[in-house]
Amino acid sequence: MKLVRIYGRAMRFLGRDMRIAAVLGLVNLLVASLQFLDPVLFGRVIQMLSGSASADPATLWHDAARLLGLWAAVGITGIVCNIFSSLHAERLAHRNRLAAMSRYYAHVLSLPPSFHGDAHSGRLMKVMLSGADALFWLWLTFFRDQLSTFVAALVLLPLTLFLNWRLALCLIVLVVLFCVLTVAVILRTEAGQQAAQKFQVQLAGTAQDALANVTVVQSFTRLGAETRLFGDIVQQVITHQFPVLTWWAVVNVMTKAASTIAVISIVIIGTVLHIQGQASVGEIVTFMGFATMLIARLDSAMGFCAKLFFEMPGLIEFFAVMDAKSTVPEKPGAKPLLRGPGEVVFEDVGFAYPGGPPILSDVSFTAHPGQSIALVGQTGAGKSTAMAMLQRLWDPAGGRILIDGQDLRDVTLESLRATIGVVFQEAMLLNRSIRDNLLIGKPDATEAELEQACRMADAHDFILRQPQGYDTMVGERGATLSGGQRQRLAIARALLKDPPILILDEATSALDAATEARVARALRTLMQGRTTFIIAHRLSTVRDADEILVFENGRVVERGNFEALLALGGRFAELVATQLAAAPQPRAAE
Repeated sequence: MKLVRIYGRAMRFLGRDMRIAAVLGLVNLLVASLQFLDPVLFGRVIQMLSGSASADPATLWHDAARLLGLWAAVGITGIVCNIFSSLHAERLAHRNRLAAMSRYYAHVLSLPPSFHGDAHSGRLMKVMLSGADALFWLWLTFFRDQLSTFVAALVLLPLTLFLNWRLALCLIVLVVLFCVLTVAVILRTEAGQQAAQKFQVQLAGTAQDALANVTVVQSFTRLGAETRLFGDIVQQVITHQFPVLTWWAVVNVMTKAASTIAVISIVIIGTVLHIQGQASVGEIVTFMGFATMLIARLDSAMGFCAKLFFEMPGLIEFFAVMDAKSTVPEKPGAKPLLRGPGEVVFEDVGFAYPGGPPILSDVSFTAHPGQSIALVGQTGAGKSTAMAMLQRLWDPAGGRILIDGQDLRDVTLESLRATIGVVFQEAMLLNRSIRDNLLIGKPDATEAELEQACRMADAHDFILRQPQGYDTMVGERGATLSGGQRQRLAIARALLKDPPILILDEATSALDAATEARVARALRTLMQGRTTFIIAHRLSTVRDADEILVFENGRVVERGNFEALLALGGRFAELVATQLAAAPQPRAAE
């Protein structure tokens, strides 16, 4: 059953805390043993009192003192063990919940775009929070309460056969029936609960989508439609969840009824056995105590199993994300990239997405240190894919890519990406202060380095005009800043990083002409002395490139500088002519 596998996986997730878990297991064994002694000692006291009329008073008091002293010792020891178990179970659960979230967070951040393209950020957040909370509850409840229940049912219950096997069989039959009923309900409702969880996750994704794009929702009067969509998903949750809840409610009622049935059964069977001389009054009282304690324990265990069952789909999704593999795994023993002048070589590089047509075919070129290379072509020609492979977001299906003579697949990802700076079309600022966003480029940068980079990027003056200067919060994705301001911060961030290789991915295409001119000056400062790749649709932005690579259908069909390609009259000249023809013409004077 999936429940058992997920349960085992959750326990293995404790890692180094397994030794503490083992100690807690031993403590729970002791707790269960002490709790089992309670009914035995109570039965002995009743047996002693039932024969007190004919017993010697001195002997009676001596035996009573011995039993009550032992009972007190058992109680005190049980209290101490429970305190120890509760304290360390709480600490273990809290510590490992945070560790699980950290592991999940680091793992998801390390996964390549092929994963994030299919995974919704709202869903990933929901899976992380619900999965970590479920693990916390499981660890805490198991080690604090339920482990002693399982020990009592699986280890100590069979020992009652040595006290009175006839009465013991009644208890064992009761436990077996409970287990069979619980397993049957789990099998009956497993698919329904997974469907309900799927729609629960979909709720989070839908809400995150609408909230992240609230301007679009409001502008296109989608308020009613989005609310209805959310309501439809809520209805799906209810449709799949209610039958599951009904089955577990039946189990809950039957478990509570079992307490009365068990006690009555013990009394009836015990009375018959007592009349036949096969059970004493003390044994009957002992087994009544066992029955009451076991029913309470089983009721608690049923609640635990039900909760675990409802949490199982979330845990399955959590572990599924943790099991996701990178499409660009780091080679065992990979060495850091030796930082050099920044020569980049593509040798017969080919690429296709899994199961898709070829995106790149036989792409070969060399970018010498300090050279600027422009990549132009229609959308889908392969420009961005080539630059994604330079950052090793994907690996070539054929050929290889070298930086300063080192194959990208032989070096560590961290050292490779530390060598490359990227300025995107969208600045991609975090909802933090301006300072924090800049320090992403160089976390240990001094204040002087920070300000120098901002001056070079033509950003220092507008930053000082902000309410809190460098400590001003920029909002989600830099929403409080203009497009030009965001781009200049992105350029300053790249200047702080000081990489030998630079990628400008449509860095000015979303700006107006005046802002573009200002950002272009900052970009020229950034490009000085770096091997630079410029992805551009606006051909005017690549006029000064040392070499232009014209991509078409995943191949480099032309190469040369701006004037040479225009004189060639080929594909590049056609692209330039198309853009000039599409440019708005001034109106004639009336």
